[in-house]
Amino acid sequence: MPRITLYKELFEHDSELRKEYPVICGVDEAGRGPLAGDVYTAAVILNDQVLINYLNDSKKLSEKRRELLYDEIIEKADAYCIASASVEEIDRLNILNATMLAMKRAVEGLGVKPDLALIDGNRLPELECESRFVIHGDAVSASIAAASILAKVTRDRYMCQLDEKYPQYCFSQHKGYGTKLHYEKIAEFGISEVHRRTFLKKLYE
Repeated sequence: MPRITLYKELFEHDSELRKEYPVICGVDEAGRGPLAGDVYTAAVILNDQVLINYLNDSKKLSEKRRELLYDEIIEKADAYCIASASVEEIDRLNILNATMLAMKRAVEGLGVKPDLALIDGNRLPELECESRFVIHGDAVSASIAAASILAKVTRDRYMCQLDEKYPQYCFSQHKGYGTKLHYEKIAEFGISEVHRRTFLKKLYE
């Protein structure tokens, strides 16, 4: 199957839903798994006139491609919002609840109330609009794929900013994930204020 067909299928999925729900937003997150840093989410509203080539699950795209698509999505979206939940909120609420909170913030920050929110994954945040989850939604829905790219690019940029503040941890290389390098740096320098202590209980204790 040519890849261009995949892009069209993503948009056709949302277009079919718009027959019943004219305004649809896609919602996705980036950064649930890392040992450090905030979790980011994005909500994106597209319309039937929009077609963005190469749109796909952000994890399947190169960094260069994500950066290019980031600008195109912001330019073409009817509305978008990027939100986050802090390390403190992650440790206090747990990562699932913090992610749901960040998703709620993203949808509420759109400035437009969607008729339907499509949420990547298998859990739903508490929203004022109707919502439904879509498993592997970033490979199914154009709106969710667009949200995945905005969330991913924004979080990666944020981790590069943390790298400037905490260069000893090499955050720009591993983006906070539990790589061998990251664990080596934690062993050498200890846990910082931007690490998720609930993710590192054994080391912290």
